[in-house]
Amino acid sequence: MAAFIDRVVLHVSGGTGGHGCVSIKREKFKPLGGPDGGSGGNGGDVILRVDAQTTTLLSYHHSPHRHAGNGEGGKGDLRPGKNGETLTLPVPEGTVVKTRDGEILADLIGDGTEYIIAAGGLGGLGNAGLSSQRRKAPGFALLGTPGASAEVILELKSVADVALVGYPSAGKSSLIASLSAARPKIADYPFTTLVPNLGVVQAGEVRYTVADVPGLIPGASEGRGLGLEFLRHVERCAALVHVLDCGALEADRDPVSDLDIIQAELDAYEVDSSFAGADGQIIPLNERPRLIALNKVDMPDGRDMAGFVRPELEKRGYRVFEVSAMTREGLRELSFAMAELVTEARAKIEAAPLPVPVEVLRPRATKASRAGFIIRKEERNLEPLYRVIGEKPERWIMQTDFRNDEAVGYLADRLAKLGVENQLYKLGAKPGDAVVIGSEVDAVVFDWEPTMAAGAELLGSRRGQDERLAEYGARPSRDEKKALHEARKGAKAAAREDLEAERKAGIWTESVNYKHQLPKSGE
Repeated sequence: MAAFIDRVVLHVSGGTGGHGCVSIKREKFKPLGGPDGGSGGNGGDVILRVDAQTTTLLSYHHSPHRHAGNGEGGKGDLRPGKNGETLTLPVPEGTVVKTRDGEILADLIGDGTEYIIAAGGLGGLGNAGLSSQRRKAPGFALLGTPGASAEVILELKSVADVALVGYPSAGKSSLIASLSAARPKIADYPFTTLVPNLGVVQAGEVRYTVADVPGLIPGASEGRGLGLEFLRHVERCAALVHVLDCGALEADRDPVSDLDIIQAELDAYEVDSSFAGADGQIIPLNERPRLIALNKVDMPDGRDMAGFVRPELEKRGYRVFEVSAMTREGLRELSFAMAELVTEARAKIEAAPLPVPVEVLRPRATKASRAGFIIRKEERNLEPLYRVIGEKPERWIMQTDFRNDEAVGYLADRLAKLGVENQLYKLGAKPGDAVVIGSEVDAVVFDWEPTMAAGAELLGSRRGQDERLAEYGARPSRDEKKALHEARKGAKAAAREDLEAERKAGIWTESVNYKHQLPKSGE
Protein backbone atom coordinates (compact mmCIF):
# COMPACT_ATOMS: atom_id res chain seq x y z
CA MET A 1 0.00 0.00 0.00
CA ALA A 2 1.40 3.41 -0.96
CA ALA A 3 2.20 5.78 1.89
CA PHE A 4 -0.01 8.84 2.32
CA ILE A 5 1.94 12.10 1.92
CA ASP A 6 -0.02 15.35 2.14
CA ARG A 7 2.77 17.95 2.34
CA VAL A 8 5.92 18.20 0.21
CA VAL A 9 8.45 20.82 -0.82
CA LEU A 10 8.80 20.89 -4.61
CA HIS A 11 11.65 22.44 -6.61
CA VAL A 12 10.76 23.08 -10.25
CA SER A 13 12.30 24.93 -13.17
CA GLY A 14 11.09 25.63 -16.67
CA GLY A 15 13.08 24.65 -19.72
CA THR A 16 15.73 26.93 -21.18
CA GLY A 17 14.97 28.51 -24.54
CA GLY A 18 17.08 27.47 -27.53
CA HIS A 19 19.68 29.84 -28.99
CA GLY A 20 19.11 31.53 -32.32
CA CYS A 21 21.25 30.49 -35.29
CA VAL A 22 23.75 32.63 -37.23
CA SER A 23 23.71 31.50 -40.86
CA ILE A 24 24.12 33.03 -44.32
CA LYS A 25 22.37 31.43 -47.28
CA ARG A 26 24.89 30.01 -49.72
CA GLU A 27 23.65 28.79 -53.06
CA LYS A 28 25.27 28.38 -56.46
CA PHE A 29 25.09 31.52 -58.59
CA LYS A 30 23.61 33.42 -55.60
CA PRO A 31 26.51 34.90 -53.64
CA LEU A 32 24.31 37.35 -51.69
CA GLY A 33 21.68 34.98 -50.35
CA GLY A 34 21.19 36.92 -47.12
CA PRO A 35 20.76 35.67 -43.54
CA ASP A 36 18.77 32.49 -43.02
CA GLY A 37 19.38 31.57 -39.36
CA GLY A 38 16.28 30.23 -37.61
CA SER A 39 15.08 31.09 -34.12
CA GLY A 40 15.41 28.79 -31.14
CA GLY A 41 12.47 26.97 -29.60
CA ASN A 42 10.83 28.03 -26.36
CA GLY A 43 11.50 26.08 -23.17
CA GLY A 44 8.80 23.85 -21.75
CA ASP A 45 6.51 24.87 -18.88
CA VAL A 46 5.99 23.01 -15.61
CA ILE A 47 2.25 22.57 -15.04
CA LEU A 48 0.33 21.18 -12.06
CA ARG A 49 -2.85 19.40 -13.14
CA VAL A 50 -5.57 17.88 -10.97
CA ASP A 51 -5.86 14.16 -11.68
CA ALA A 52 -8.74 12.12 -10.27
CA GLN A 53 -6.55 9.00 -10.20
CA THR A 54 -3.91 10.63 -8.00
CA THR A 55 -4.55 10.47 -4.26
CA THR A 56 -1.20 11.30 -2.67
CA LEU A 57 1.91 13.46 -3.15
CA LEU A 58 4.21 10.52 -2.55
CA SER A 59 6.03 10.72 -5.90
CA TYR A 60 7.11 14.31 -5.20
CA HIS A 61 8.29 13.31 -1.73
CA HIS A 62 10.77 10.89 -3.30
CA SER A 63 11.64 13.09 -6.32
CA PRO A 64 11.24 16.75 -5.31
CA HIS A 65 13.30 18.21 -8.18
CA ARG A 66 11.55 18.49 -11.56
CA HIS A 67 12.71 20.19 -14.77
CA ALA A 68 10.87 20.76 -18.05
CA GLY A 69 12.42 20.14 -21.47
CA ASN A 70 14.79 22.65 -23.04
CA GLY A 71 14.10 24.30 -26.38
CA GLU A 72 16.14 23.27 -29.39
CA GLY A 73 18.51 25.71 -31.08
CA GLY A 74 17.66 27.24 -34.44
CA LYS A 75 19.18 25.97 -37.67
CA GLY A 76 20.12 27.34 -41.05
CA ASP A 77 17.74 27.60 -44.00
CA LEU A 78 15.21 29.37 -41.72
CA ARG A 79 14.52 26.21 -39.69
CA PRO A 80 13.32 27.02 -36.17
CA GLY A 81 14.20 24.84 -33.20
CA LYS A 82 11.61 22.63 -31.53
CA ASN A 83 9.93 23.81 -28.37
CA GLY A 84 10.85 22.09 -25.14
CA GLU A 85 8.53 19.40 -23.82
CA THR A 86 6.02 20.62 -21.25
CA LEU A 87 6.21 18.78 -17.91
CA THR A 88 2.75 18.06 -16.49
CA LEU A 89 2.69 16.98 -12.84
CA PRO A 90 -0.52 15.24 -11.67
CA VAL A 91 -1.73 16.23 -8.19
CA PRO A 92 -4.77 15.19 -6.15
CA GLU A 93 -7.86 17.37 -5.99
CA GLY A 94 -7.60 19.76 -3.07
CA THR A 95 -3.89 20.54 -3.48
CA VAL A 96 -2.89 24.01 -2.32
CA VAL A 97 0.26 25.62 -3.74
CA LYS A 98 2.11 27.91 -1.33
CA THR A 99 5.39 29.77 -1.11
CA ARG A 100 7.86 29.29 1.70
CA ASP A 101 6.38 32.38 3.36
CA GLY A 102 2.90 30.90 3.36
CA GLU A 103 1.48 32.93 0.45
CA ILE A 104 -1.16 30.93 -1.40
CA LEU A 105 -0.49 30.79 -5.14
CA ALA A 106 -3.22 28.40 -6.25
CA ASP A 107 -6.02 26.25 -4.85
CA LEU A 108 -6.55 23.36 -7.27
CA ILE A 109 -10.16 22.15 -7.23
CA GLY A 110 -11.86 20.24 -10.04
CA ASP A 111 -10.56 17.48 -12.27
CA GLY A 112 -8.34 18.89 -15.02
CA THR A 113 -7.61 22.23 -13.30
CA GLU A 114 -4.14 23.45 -14.25
CA TYR A 115 -1.64 25.91 -12.86
CA ILE A 116 1.64 26.91 -14.54
CA ILE A 117 4.10 26.79 -11.69
CA ALA A 118 7.25 27.58 -13.74
CA ALA A 119 7.17 29.10 -17.23
CA GLY A 120 9.74 28.11 -19.82
CA GLY A 121 12.33 30.50 -21.23
CA LEU A 122 12.01 32.28 -24.55
CA GLY A 123 13.89 31.10 -27.60
CA GLY A 124 16.42 33.49 -29.12
CA LEU A 125 15.89 35.09 -32.53
CA GLY A 126 18.12 33.95 -35.37
CA ASN A 127 19.98 36.45 -37.52
CA ALA A 128 17.21 36.23 -40.12
CA GLY A 129 14.78 37.66 -37.58
CA LEU A 130 17.22 40.43 -36.64
CA SER A 131 17.86 41.73 -40.15
CA SER A 132 16.61 45.16 -41.16
CA GLN A 133 17.17 47.80 -43.83
CA ARG A 134 20.29 49.03 -42.04
CA ARG A 135 21.44 45.70 -40.59
CA LYS A 136 21.04 43.53 -43.66
CA ALA A 137 23.21 40.57 -42.64
CA PRO A 138 23.64 40.39 -38.85
CA GLY A 139 26.59 38.35 -37.70
CA PHE A 140 24.95 37.43 -34.39
CA ALA A 141 21.80 35.91 -32.92
CA LEU A 142 20.02 36.21 -29.60
CA LEU A 143 20.50 33.62 -26.89
CA GLY A 144 17.64 31.71 -25.30
CA THR A 145 16.63 32.79 -21.81
CA PRO A 146 16.53 30.37 -18.86
CA GLY A 147 13.19 29.19 -17.58
CA ALA A 148 11.66 30.36 -14.33
CA SER A 149 12.49 28.40 -11.20
CA ALA A 150 10.38 28.07 -8.07
CA GLU A 151 10.41 26.41 -4.69
CA VAL A 152 6.86 25.79 -3.50
CA ILE A 153 5.03 23.81 -0.86
CA LEU A 154 2.22 21.48 -1.92
CA GLU A 155 -0.38 20.78 0.75
CA LEU A 156 -3.20 18.31 0.23
CA LYS A 157 -6.48 19.25 1.91
CA SER A 158 -9.28 16.73 1.57
CA VAL A 159 -12.33 17.77 -0.40
CA ALA A 160 -15.24 16.57 1.76
CA ASP A 161 -18.63 17.91 2.78
CA VAL A 162 -18.61 16.60 6.37
CA ALA A 163 -15.68 15.94 8.70
CA LEU A 164 -15.77 13.42 11.57
CA VAL A 165 -13.63 14.74 14.43
CA GLY A 166 -12.98 13.39 17.87
CA TYR A 167 -10.55 11.77 20.27
CA PRO A 168 -8.42 8.79 19.16
CA SER A 169 -10.39 5.52 19.23
CA ALA A 170 -13.71 7.38 19.40
CA GLY A 171 -14.98 5.17 16.57
CA LYS A 172 -14.68 7.53 13.60
CA SER A 173 -13.23 4.87 11.30
CA SER A 174 -15.95 2.41 12.27
CA LEU A 175 -18.61 5.03 11.57
CA ILE A 176 -17.33 5.89 8.10
CA ALA A 177 -17.03 2.18 7.31
CA SER A 178 -20.67 1.67 8.32
CA LEU A 179 -21.94 4.76 6.52
CA SER A 180 -20.08 4.25 3.23
CA ALA A 181 -18.11 1.76 1.20
CA ALA A 182 -14.79 2.99 2.61
CA ARG A 183 -12.73 0.37 4.42
CA PRO A 184 -10.27 2.15 6.71
CA LYS A 185 -8.04 0.35 9.18
CA ILE A 186 -9.93 -0.41 12.41
CA ALA A 187 -8.32 -1.53 15.69
CA ASP A 188 -8.80 -1.16 19.44
CA TYR A 189 -5.75 1.03 20.13
CA PRO A 190 -5.31 4.82 19.82
CA PHE A 191 -4.04 6.46 16.62
CA THR A 192 -5.09 3.55 14.43
CA THR A 193 -5.95 6.01 11.66
CA LEU A 194 -2.80 7.72 10.41
CA VAL A 195 -4.24 9.17 7.20
CA PRO A 196 -7.57 10.85 6.37
CA ASN A 197 -10.15 8.50 4.92
CA LEU A 198 -12.92 9.55 2.53
CA GLY A 199 -16.26 7.88 2.06
CA VAL A 200 -19.30 8.63 -0.11
CA VAL A 201 -22.66 8.50 1.69
CA GLN A 202 -26.06 8.29 0.00
CA ALA A 203 -28.96 9.64 2.11
CA GLY A 204 -32.11 9.67 0.03
CA GLU A 205 -31.41 11.77 -3.04
CA VAL A 206 -28.45 13.54 -1.48
CA ARG A 207 -24.95 12.22 -2.03
CA TYR A 208 -22.07 13.73 -0.07
CA THR A 209 -18.55 12.94 1.06
CA VAL A 210 -17.46 12.28 4.64
CA ALA A 211 -13.85 12.62 5.83
CA ASP A 212 -12.52 10.61 8.75
CA VAL A 213 -9.87 12.88 10.25
CA PRO A 214 -7.18 11.25 12.47
CA GLY A 215 -7.70 11.65 16.21
CA LEU A 216 -7.03 14.94 17.96
CA ILE A 217 -5.55 15.40 21.43
CA PRO A 218 -4.91 18.44 23.65
CA GLY A 219 -2.30 20.67 22.01
CA ALA A 220 -3.06 19.43 18.49
CA SER A 221 -3.25 23.00 17.14
CA GLU A 222 0.28 23.55 18.45
CA GLY A 223 1.74 20.43 16.86
CA ARG A 224 1.11 17.68 19.41
CA GLY A 225 0.12 14.27 18.15
CA LEU A 226 -1.27 14.11 14.62
CA GLY A 227 -3.66 17.03 14.92
CA LEU A 228 -1.61 19.80 13.31
CA GLU A 229 -0.78 17.56 10.37
CA PHE A 230 -4.41 16.73 9.64
CA LEU A 231 -6.46 19.67 10.90
CA ARG A 232 -5.99 21.17 7.43
CA HIS A 233 -8.25 18.41 6.07
CA VAL A 234 -11.18 19.90 8.01
CA GLU A 235 -10.89 23.35 6.42
CA ARG A 236 -12.91 22.60 3.28
CA CYS A 237 -15.78 20.84 5.08
CA ALA A 238 -19.13 22.59 5.32
CA ALA A 239 -20.18 20.78 8.54
CA LEU A 240 -18.58 18.92 11.45
CA VAL A 241 -19.69 15.85 13.37
CA HIS A 242 -18.20 15.42 16.83
CA VAL A 243 -17.86 11.71 17.51
CA LEU A 244 -17.85 11.21 21.30
CA ASP A 245 -16.85 7.95 22.92
CA CYS A 246 -19.48 6.86 25.43
CA GLY A 247 -17.64 3.59 26.17
CA ALA A 248 -14.28 5.10 27.20
CA LEU A 249 -12.56 3.10 29.95
CA GLU A 250 -10.39 5.98 31.22
CA ALA A 251 -11.66 7.32 34.56
CA ASP A 252 -10.53 10.88 33.86
CA ARG A 253 -12.45 11.19 30.56
CA ASP A 254 -16.10 11.72 29.69
CA PRO A 255 -17.85 12.79 26.43
CA VAL A 256 -18.48 16.39 27.54
CA SER A 257 -14.84 17.04 28.50
CA ASP A 258 -13.70 15.42 25.25
CA LEU A 259 -15.98 17.81 23.34
CA ASP A 260 -14.62 20.84 25.19
CA ILE A 261 -11.02 19.84 24.45
CA ILE A 262 -11.67 19.25 20.75
CA GLN A 263 -13.56 22.54 20.47
CA ALA A 264 -10.64 24.38 22.07
CA GLU A 265 -8.28 22.91 19.50
CA LEU A 266 -10.60 23.86 16.63
CA ASP A 267 -10.84 27.40 17.99
CA ALA A 268 -7.06 27.70 18.14
CA TYR A 269 -6.60 26.55 14.55
CA GLU A 270 -6.44 29.38 12.00
CA VAL A 271 -8.14 28.65 8.68
CA ASP A 272 -6.34 29.66 5.49
CA SER A 273 -7.72 32.72 3.71
CA SER A 274 -8.19 30.65 0.55
CA PHE A 275 -11.17 28.85 2.10
CA ALA A 276 -13.40 31.89 2.39
CA GLY A 277 -17.11 31.52 1.87
CA ALA A 278 -19.16 32.75 -1.06
CA ASP A 279 -19.32 36.21 0.50
CA GLY A 280 -15.56 36.33 0.95
CA GLN A 281 -15.74 35.75 4.74
CA ILE A 282 -13.61 33.12 6.46
CA ILE A 283 -15.78 30.88 8.65
CA PRO A 284 -13.91 29.50 11.70
CA LEU A 285 -14.22 25.78 12.26
CA ASN A 286 -16.32 26.08 15.40
CA GLU A 287 -18.81 28.43 13.73
CA ARG A 288 -19.79 25.89 11.10
CA PRO A 289 -22.87 23.63 11.48
CA ARG A 290 -22.16 20.82 13.94
CA LEU A 291 -23.77 17.60 15.08
CA ILE A 292 -23.01 15.32 18.03
CA ALA A 293 -22.74 11.55 17.59
CA LEU A 294 -22.66 9.64 20.90
CA ASN A 295 -20.94 6.47 19.72
CA LYS A 296 -20.65 2.97 21.21
CA VAL A 297 -24.07 2.91 22.86
CA ASP A 298 -24.01 -0.87 22.34
CA MET A 299 -21.20 -1.30 24.87
CA PRO A 300 -21.81 -1.92 28.60
CA ASP A 301 -22.75 1.32 30.31
CA GLY A 302 -22.47 3.09 26.94
CA ARG A 303 -26.22 3.82 26.70
CA ASP A 304 -26.31 4.97 30.30
CA MET A 305 -23.42 7.38 29.63
CA ALA A 306 -25.20 8.71 26.52
CA GLY A 307 -28.40 9.28 28.47
CA PHE A 308 -26.46 11.07 31.19
CA VAL A 309 -24.64 13.59 28.92
CA ARG A 310 -27.36 14.11 26.28
CA PRO A 311 -29.36 16.73 28.26
CA GLU A 312 -26.23 18.80 28.82
CA LEU A 313 -25.32 18.71 25.13
CA GLU A 314 -28.86 19.58 24.00
CA LYS A 315 -28.87 22.43 26.48
CA ARG A 316 -25.87 23.84 24.59
CA GLY A 317 -27.91 23.82 21.39
CA TYR A 318 -26.52 20.69 19.68
CA ARG A 319 -28.48 18.06 17.78
CA VAL A 320 -27.50 14.78 19.44
CA PHE A 321 -27.67 11.28 17.96
CA GLU A 322 -27.04 8.05 19.83
CA VAL A 323 -25.34 5.69 17.38
CA SER A 324 -23.48 2.41 17.23
CA ALA A 325 -21.14 1.57 14.39
CA MET A 326 -21.31 -2.11 15.32
CA THR A 327 -25.11 -2.55 15.35
CA ARG A 328 -25.77 0.39 12.94
CA GLU A 329 -28.21 1.85 15.44
CA GLY A 330 -29.05 5.49 14.74
CA LEU A 331 -26.88 5.71 11.60
CA ARG A 332 -29.82 6.37 9.26
CA GLU A 333 -30.98 9.35 11.30
CA LEU A 334 -27.43 10.67 11.52
CA SER A 335 -26.85 10.32 7.77
CA PHE A 336 -30.03 12.23 6.92
CA ALA A 337 -29.14 14.97 9.42
CA MET A 338 -25.76 15.35 7.76
CA ALA A 339 -27.50 15.45 4.36
CA GLU A 340 -29.62 18.39 5.57
CA LEU A 341 -26.54 20.38 6.56
CA VAL A 342 -24.85 19.62 3.24
CA THR A 343 -27.97 20.63 1.29
CA GLU A 344 -28.17 23.94 3.16
CA ALA A 345 -24.48 24.65 2.53
CA ARG A 346 -24.83 23.91 -1.18
CA ALA A 347 -27.90 26.11 -1.43
CA LYS A 348 -26.01 29.03 0.07
CA ILE A 349 -23.28 28.63 -2.50
CA GLU A 350 -25.77 28.51 -5.40
CA ALA A 351 -27.80 31.44 -4.07
CA ALA A 352 -24.80 33.58 -3.20
CA PRO A 353 -24.94 36.91 -5.05
CA LEU A 354 -22.26 37.69 -7.54
CA PRO A 355 -19.56 39.93 -6.11
CA VAL A 356 -20.11 43.58 -6.97
CA PRO A 357 -17.15 44.93 -8.97
CA VAL A 358 -15.32 47.52 -6.93
CA GLU A 359 -13.58 50.35 -8.69
CA VAL A 360 -9.86 50.09 -8.09
CA LEU A 361 -8.00 53.37 -7.80
CA ARG A 362 -4.46 53.09 -9.03
CA PRO A 363 -1.77 55.76 -8.80
CA ARG A 364 -0.88 57.60 -11.96
CA ALA A 365 1.94 55.91 -13.80
CA THR A 366 5.29 57.63 -13.47
CA LYS A 367 7.67 58.27 -16.33
CA ALA A 368 9.94 55.50 -15.10
CA SER A 369 7.14 52.91 -15.02
CA ARG A 370 5.91 53.96 -18.46
CA ALA A 371 9.44 53.63 -19.80
CA GLY A 372 9.62 50.01 -18.62
CA PHE A 373 12.63 50.46 -16.35
CA ILE A 374 13.95 52.40 -13.38
CA ILE A 375 17.48 53.46 -12.52
CA ARG A 376 18.50 53.44 -8.87
CA LYS A 377 21.61 55.34 -7.81
CA GLU A 378 23.76 53.41 -5.34
CA GLU A 379 27.28 53.55 -3.99
CA ARG A 380 30.05 50.97 -4.19
CA ASN A 381 33.52 51.51 -2.71
CA LEU A 382 32.70 55.21 -2.23
CA GLU A 383 32.00 55.53 -5.97
CA PRO A 384 28.63 56.00 -7.67
CA LEU A 385 26.89 53.00 -9.15
CA TYR A 386 23.74 53.10 -11.29
CA ARG A 387 21.50 50.01 -11.25
CA VAL A 388 19.05 49.56 -14.14
CA ILE A 389 16.04 47.43 -13.16
CA GLY A 390 13.34 46.42 -15.60
CA GLU A 391 11.91 43.42 -17.39
CA LYS A 392 13.18 44.38 -20.83
CA PRO A 393 16.77 45.37 -19.94
CA GLU A 394 17.21 42.28 -17.76
CA ARG A 395 15.86 40.00 -20.50
CA TRP A 396 18.05 41.66 -23.13
CA ILE A 397 21.10 41.03 -20.99
CA MET A 398 20.35 37.30 -20.88
CA GLN A 399 19.83 37.25 -24.66
CA THR A 400 23.17 38.89 -25.50
CA ASP A 401 26.26 36.93 -26.47
CA PHE A 402 29.03 39.10 -25.00
CA ARG A 403 31.69 37.27 -27.01
CA ASN A 404 30.28 38.88 -30.15
CA ASP A 405 30.99 42.60 -30.55
CA GLU A 406 28.12 43.13 -32.93
CA ALA A 407 25.70 41.57 -30.44
CA VAL A 408 26.99 43.94 -27.75
CA GLY A 409 26.52 46.86 -30.12
CA TYR A 410 22.96 45.72 -30.80
CA LEU A 411 22.36 45.68 -27.05
CA ALA A 412 23.67 49.25 -26.82
CA ASP A 413 21.27 50.30 -29.57
CA ARG A 414 18.31 48.71 -27.79
CA LEU A 415 19.16 50.33 -24.45
CA ALA A 416 19.64 53.74 -26.08
CA LYS A 417 16.31 53.43 -27.89
CA LEU A 418 14.61 52.49 -24.63
CA GLY A 419 15.92 55.69 -23.05
CA VAL A 420 18.44 54.28 -20.59
CA GLU A 421 21.25 56.59 -21.77
CA ASN A 422 19.11 59.74 -21.52
CA GLN A 423 18.02 58.77 -18.03
CA LEU A 424 21.63 58.27 -16.96
CA TYR A 425 22.41 61.78 -18.24
CA LYS A 426 19.58 63.20 -16.14
CA LEU A 427 20.82 61.42 -13.02
CA GLY A 428 24.26 62.95 -13.42
CA ALA A 429 26.21 59.90 -14.57
CA LYS A 430 29.71 60.57 -15.84
CA PRO A 431 31.93 58.65 -18.28
CA GLY A 432 33.51 55.66 -16.56
CA ASP A 433 30.77 55.28 -13.91
CA ALA A 434 29.66 51.73 -13.22
CA VAL A 435 26.24 50.77 -14.60
CA VAL A 436 24.67 47.49 -13.43
CA ILE A 437 21.75 45.92 -15.25
CA GLY A 438 19.72 43.40 -13.29
CA SER A 439 19.38 42.31 -9.68
CA GLU A 440 22.20 40.94 -7.55
CA VAL A 441 21.93 37.53 -9.21
CA ASP A 442 23.19 37.35 -12.82
CA ALA A 443 23.80 41.11 -13.01
CA VAL A 444 26.12 42.59 -15.66
CA VAL A 445 28.40 45.55 -14.92
CA PHE A 446 29.40 48.10 -17.59
CA ASP A 447 31.67 51.13 -17.59
CA TRP A 448 29.40 53.75 -19.10
CA GLU A 449 30.76 55.48 -22.21
CA PRO A 450 28.32 58.18 -23.34
CA THR A 451 30.48 58.96 -26.39
CA MET A 452 29.48 55.68 -28.02
CA ALA A 453 27.30 56.59 -30.98
CA ALA A 454 24.36 54.31 -31.58
CA GLY A 455 23.04 53.34 -34.97
CA ALA A 456 23.28 50.30 -37.23
CA GLU A 457 24.56 52.47 -40.07
CA LEU A 458 27.90 52.82 -38.22
CA LEU A 459 28.60 49.09 -38.15
CA GLY A 460 31.83 47.76 -39.57
CA SER A 461 32.01 45.86 -42.81
CA ARG A 462 32.73 42.48 -41.22
CA ARG A 463 30.00 40.46 -39.54
CA GLY A 464 30.38 39.96 -35.84
CA GLN A 465 32.34 43.19 -35.36
CA ASP A 466 31.37 46.70 -34.29
CA GLU A 467 33.79 49.57 -34.70
CA ARG A 468 32.17 51.31 -31.75
CA LEU A 469 33.71 48.69 -29.46
CA ALA A 470 37.30 49.46 -30.44
CA GLU A 471 39.86 50.36 -27.77
CA TYR A 472 38.86 53.47 -25.88
CA GLY A 473 41.00 56.41 -27.06
CA ALA A 474 41.21 55.18 -30.64
CA ARG A 475 37.47 55.50 -31.04
CA PRO A 476 36.34 59.01 -32.14
CA SER A 477 33.91 60.87 -29.93
CA ARG A 478 30.61 62.34 -31.05
CA ASP A 479 32.13 65.81 -31.54
CA GLU A 480 35.02 64.37 -33.56
CA LYS A 481 32.64 62.39 -35.74
CA LYS A 482 30.53 65.50 -36.27
CA ALA A 483 33.62 67.58 -37.21
CA LEU A 484 34.76 64.85 -39.60
CA HIS A 485 31.32 64.77 -41.18
CA GLU A 486 31.30 68.56 -41.64
CA ALA A 487 34.80 68.40 -43.16
CA ARG A 488 33.64 65.80 -45.66
CA LYS A 489 30.64 67.94 -46.58
CA GLY A 490 32.94 70.94 -47.11
CA ALA A 491 35.33 68.92 -49.27
CA LYS A 492 32.47 67.68 -51.42
CA ALA A 493 31.11 71.22 -51.82
CA ALA A 494 34.55 72.54 -52.82
CA ALA A 495 34.93 69.71 -55.38
CA ARG A 496 31.56 70.57 -56.90
CA GLU A 497 32.53 74.25 -57.14
CA ASP A 498 35.78 73.36 -58.95
CA LEU A 499 33.92 71.16 -61.43
CA GLU A 500 31.39 73.89 -62.05
CA ALA A 501 34.16 76.44 -62.71
CA GLU A 502 35.87 74.08 -65.16
CA ARG A 503 32.60 73.49 -66.96
CA LYS A 504 31.99 77.21 -67.35
CA ALA A 505 35.55 77.68 -68.63
CA GLY A 506 34.94 74.98 -71.25
CA ILE A 507 37.67 72.68 -70.00
CA TRP A 508 35.39 69.90 -68.88
CA THR A 509 33.13 70.14 -71.99
CA GLU A 510 36.03 70.12 -74.44
CA SER A 511 37.60 67.11 -72.86
CA VAL A 512 34.38 65.19 -73.27
CA ASN A 513 33.94 66.33 -76.89
CA TYR A 514 37.52 65.39 -77.59
CA LYS A 515 36.81 61.80 -76.57
CA HIS A 516 33.82 61.68 -78.92
CA GLN A 517 35.94 63.01 -81.83
CA LEU A 518 38.54 60.24 -81.57
CA PRO A 519 38.52 57.90 -84.64
CA LYS A 520 37.02 54.48 -84.03
CA SER A 521 39.21 51.43 -84.35
CA GLY A 522 39.25 49.94 -87.89
CA GLU A 523 38.61 53.21 -89.69
